[in-house]
Order: sequence, then structure tokens, then C-alpha cells
Amino acid sequence: MSSKRLPQTTAYVRITQLSWQQGFLKGEVTAAQYEWQFHWCFRQGELSVSPSLGRALILEPLGRFLEQKDYQLEPGGDYAFTIRAEL
Repeated sequence: MSSKRLPQTTAYVRITQLSWQQGFLKGEVTAAQYEWQFHWCFRQGELSVSPSLGRALILEPLGRFLEQKDYQLEPGGDYAFTIRAEL
């Protein structure tokens, strides 16, 4: 039985704006050579990521991260999570 390591990439998240009253969070995420801006309307459960290049790679893992950490996230905060894929 071979013990192959699963590929993984660390994604770095910076929160730039948060409004509990309006129900949104904005920020930036980088992973490998990719950089995206995101806008999460948490009351509606809508996450938008731009630009479109590589968006399919980050959308689901970023959404899971935001939902798990939502009350811990603060503007100006830097966070990281691991994606089980090599980007």
C-alpha cells in the first residue's frame, strides 16, 4: 500500500469590509498564482467571486471556509485554509 500525499494548496483570505446590518462581507483571496475578490451576502447565502479565471477552483472551498468561520472573521483580518487540490 503506497502512502501518496493528497495535493493541497493554501489559500490566503483578507477581509476588507463587513456589515452585519447589511448582511455582507467582502475580501480578497489568493491561492498559488490566482487572486480573486469576493462578496458574500450571508443572509441570502450568495457568494460571488471575480475575476472568472479559476473561479470554479475556489468558489466551493471559499464558501465552506466562510460559513465555518463567519462569526470569527473581522475586517483587516488575515486568514488561511487548505484546499485539497493543487492549483
